Amino acid sequence: MVLLRSVAAAVLLAAAAFPALAADDILDAIDQGRKAYQAGDLAGAKQSLDLASQLIGQKNAEGFAALLPAPLAGWKAEKAETAAVGVAVFGASTASRRYTGPGGKEVEIRITGDSAMVMQFAQFLINPAIAGAMGKIVRIGNQRAIQTHDGSINMVIDNKFLVTVEGSADAASKLAYAQAVDVAKLSKM
Repeated sequence: MVLLRSVAAAVLLAAAAFPALAADDILDAIDQGRKAYQAGDLAGAKQSLDLASQLIGQKNAEGFAALLPAPLAGWKAEKAETAAVGVAVFGASTASRRYTGPGGKEVEIRITGDSAMVMQFAQFLINPAIAGAMGKIVRIGNQRAIQTHDGSINMVIDNKFLVTVEGSADAASKLAYAQAVDVAKLSKM
């Protein structure tokens, strides 16, 4: 009994020390999908691979959340929220965070990726005439963005991610929060 406990403790310690050896839900789902496909179970393969895709979307959303900025001076931030929606509804991974500033004004930043809709929105930014009709074209770092008439900001990063900054705060606050997003790290995802 003592030997069994010692072995169990050693296994748990090794798993904690080497996370790569611990189970990975994404790889497990992919492997189950491969095995189901090889066995001729196409429905099971699809279900497992859809699960893997959903788990990857969730992991992406968590990565987006890490890139949401800290609150600006005098502002407070809520905890970031994440979501991943499967391809059945155009697919998207999102992270958002709400910030409250002086006088109760709010800003919400949302990063969206893994969605075909991002590519469609990017087409508006590529054509300056269309972008200009949607609002004012502004530069945020080396990125082109649209600032709408209410001061909201929309920018597409590397044709993969849509960053939206909106809320009841003034246009200058929304622009400051858009500039606080770590676009360089986001473009490397």
